[in-house]
Amino acid sequence: MALATAFSPDYLTSRTRFRAAAAARGFRLEAFPIDRTGAQGEDLTVDAAVLGAERPARVVVVSSGLHGVEGFLGAAVQEALLEQDLNGWAPPAGAALVLLHALNPFGFSWIRRTNEENVDLNRNFLLDGESYRGSPDKYAQLDWLLNPPWPPSWRDLFWPRALLAISRHGHAVLKQAVAGGQYDFPRGLFFGGHAPATIRRILATNLPRWVDQAEHILHVDFHSGLGRWGTHKLLLEHGIGPAREQWLAARFGEGIVERGDLNGISYRTRGALGSWCQAKFPDRPYDLLCAEFGTFRGVPMVAALRAENQAHHWGTPGDPLVRWAKQRLKDAFVPPDRPWRDAIVTQGLAIIRRAIDACFNGKAH
Repeated sequence: MALATAFSPDYLTSRTRFRAAAAARGFRLEAFPIDRTGAQGEDLTVDAAVLGAERPARVVVVSSGLHGVEGFLGAAVQEALLEQDLNGWAPPAGAALVLLHALNPFGFSWIRRTNEENVDLNRNFLLDGESYRGSPDKYAQLDWLLNPPWPPSWRDLFWPRALLAISRHGHAVLKQAVAGGQYDFPRGLFFGGHAPATIRRILATNLPRWVDQAEHILHVDFHSGLGRWGTHKLLLEHGIGPAREQWLAARFGEGIVERGDLNGISYRTRGALGSWCQAKFPDRPYDLLCAEFGTFRGVPMVAALRAENQAHHWGTPGDPLVRWAKQRLKDAFVPPDRPWRDAIVTQGLAIIRRAIDACFNGKAH
């Protein structure tokens, strides 16, 4: 079976496939409704599938769809794992594999990167005591460019204006200022919210139960859009120390594991899932690897995000430009190119195999 066939055409198909394949492999299934309706009128749920010990000593977590539309990629890897890769496999005694499908089912179903409140969920996981307010200075200066209050148009001067801004401020500085997270522009890109989102509450309640007293948790969270076409990086939060970074690099590859770096493909984010998970379990290693798969880089990605955001807030349902903006966003983060899709699923499965080997068969310290 070609690996590209693991990609589902929509959220509802993906959820149905995930649940059926997980049940067939003997996973314990759970579903968490978010009280919203999807694009086909379906109920929206975050789905969990757990295989192995109920009180595990070691756990591998694999999650998809924190950035809605990127769920097409992460879910494809999960479904290939369940449908093609786990034949006859079971975790060793005292271990568990946890698959979390569609952490942002609203964005997955409606082809948005954000959730039902326009929240970028990887900016929403602020630590206790942190305030949901504030924005980088340059973000406020660029609000007029990033978040225009009108529908998308065929006649748009975004590209020359964006290139002018880059020439003035530098690409790395603008990348951090724009994408690092903001809390003052609710209709803007990279908005982190004004309160904890539904998925943060779901994970706060259930993650301690899934990992229990495990001495080591290795979590792979799938994303797309950053990096060179058809390649991947495993991004670390700054809470992971040098020793842990070296341990992970030895198991996943030097040059593949990367700490947030303005000179690399990434940037430092406020309210990221990885930092929150580490803070949630400070007494043991919680290694979250943000698996980023490259598509189109830089301005094209921001242009696609901007056009869809305009369409969502200011467009008319059914307008061809709204449909175009949605398709443009999906193609930017999950290109329809078959060789790209085959390569990405192959790489994603290899990452999960390495995670399982590192966590279940290797030493955590």
